[in-house]
Amino acid sequence: MKNLLKQIFSFILPVTVLIIVPLSIESNISIQYISALLAGLMIIAIGLYIMIMTISTFIRIGKGTLAPWSPTRKLVIAGMYRYVRNPMILGVLIVLIGESISVMSTNIFIWTLIFFIINNIWFLLYEEPDLKKKFGKEYEEYKKNVSRWIPRLEPFKSRISGSDEANLSN
Repeated sequence: MKNLLKQIFSFILPVTVLIIVPLSIESNISIQYISALLAGLMIIAIGLYIMIMTISTFIRIGKGTLAPWSPTRKLVIAGMYRYVRNPMILGVLIVLIGESISVMSTNIFIWTLIFFIINNIWFLLYEEPDLKKKFGKEYEEYKKNVSRWIPRLEPFKSRISGSDEANLSN
């Protein structure tokens, strides 16, 4: 978490130079717009960080991709997956929320809700039953202990003996 905050704060200088000063030079741009833009950009940065960490974990540990047509060969319970079952989609949702805030768009926020609903349906009807079929008890234990959307405060550690404990430390 400390590293995440450090990364977010590292954006202050480029955001100031590239966004705040140029927008403040334009007299017709309100402080409300600048505030919304900055808040949105910070939220987008958090979502992108989650997405990058998730993709990295899938490549290193899962030996597959996030795409359903090229899935991982093993159950990934490492990195962000130790805290929440769907960190990639959570990251995408956070980016979309940041976009809707940064440009003050109700339409993008509505798209975010639609995207969330579509993914919930996908997970309930296809992905979760498929993971249960592929990974059995290991997935059942993981699903019982890790929420689909609300991150845990403490990282999950599998008690199934077949789990790759080395992966859990990543």
